[in-house]
Amino acid sequence: MISTLILAGAFALIILGMPVAFAIGIAGASYFLIPSVFLPDATAVQRIVASSQSFPLLAVPLFILLGNMMNTAGITQRLVGLATVVAGWMRGGLAQSTLILSALMGGISGSAVADAAMQSRILGLPMTNQGYGRGFTAAILSIGGLITATLPPSLGLILYGYLGEVSIGRLFIAGVVPGVLLTIILMFTTWFIAIRRGYEPVNDRAPTVVEVAREFKHSIWAVLFPVWLLVGIRFGFFTPSEAGAFAVAYALVVGFLLHREMTLASLLDALIKSVGDIGMIMVIILFSGTFGYVITFERVPQSIAEVALVAVSNPTVLLFAIGGLLLVLGMLVEATVLVMLLTPILVPVITAAGVDPVHFGLVMMTLVTFGGMTPPFGVSMFTVCGILNSSYKDYSLELIPYVVAVLALVSIMITFPQTVMFLPDWLM
Repeated sequence: MISTLILAGAFALIILGMPVAFAIGIAGASYFLIPSVFLPDATAVQRIVASSQSFPLLAVPLFILLGNMMNTAGITQRLVGLATVVAGWMRGGLAQSTLILSALMGGISGSAVADAAMQSRILGLPMTNQGYGRGFTAAILSIGGLITATLPPSLGLILYGYLGEVSIGRLFIAGVVPGVLLTIILMFTTWFIAIRRGYEPVNDRAPTVVEVAREFKHSIWAVLFPVWLLVGIRFGFFTPSEAGAFAVAYALVVGFLLHREMTLASLLDALIKSVGDIGMIMVIILFSGTFGYVITFERVPQSIAEVALVAVSNPTVLLFAIGGLLLVLGMLVEATVLVMLLTPILVPVITAAGVDPVHFGLVMMTLVTFGGMTPPFGVSMFTVCGILNSSYKDYSLELIPYVVAVLALVSIMITFPQTVMFLPDWLM
């Protein structure tokens, strides 16, 4: 009963507009002030400090810094050129290019909202100038960021692995196949819409091998980064946390020595932006330590697992039920917050039901990130609509075909676990 009130209080404070970190912190700390709870008040502070003492958590600030360094290192511009050459000949060519770009950026930016915001600033105006409606432009730029949530190094997967004590390396490798499938199904949906509306290609013909090779060579250092990241993790050259340090060093070398586009001023600007982003996320993580301790101390995961396993004996049905809950919550609460709140609760539940936590992690991240792209409170929706000055009504209507496509893919991921688990089981 007490844990239910604590959880409800956290959600209520978030909905009322309180900053997420303080909502979680107040809800968790209030538990220790209840007279019937015989725990010292100092425990709340101890749990906050303990949350910061984690080696895997080092990956979070490093990948945030990497995301802010991409533009200044000349990586983004080269990937835009490659995506346009590869997909510009298709119907709806510029729209297709944004999805290819999201797939290429997925292994670098790590953040769905950052990816959507970046693409909106770079490609939003060219798309509207070519006749794409603002609602459609906002919808496809937002939904493209969903690819980033599955392809490594997804920040959401890092947090999920840290909080759920799941192998981050396996999560990274497991995200490759769903990320590729998501790219394909979104491109097919875009092609279907482009045929119906008469959206024309950017280029009048398919690219030649020479043209693709030339553009690939021009962007080779950006394209190779996610490949080296996965190879390094798979063969033990570095851990996922150390991969963050490798990524930052790699971006510095590419920006200063290879592309020669990064300057000390632009690096300082990226560092300043990263400090704000890192501070916001780390405060949430630290305060979630107290909240997570309360949930565990009250045996919430065990209680939910007992009820769920009695009510639903089939693991697939259980995943669909939890998936529906995550989708609804994702429409109301930001994805990072949901990962913080629900991972310690749900991982023991699905593990007890016989579901691999790596499989569940990809399903969870896809759904909660997708919720951030849907009304009424989607962060990505607010971001792209604000940048492109698009109405939320137009955005929501244009998003419907992509909603169907994403939910179809998630259903496949749940029903056929090997679509997620094939690669990590084979490589690790």
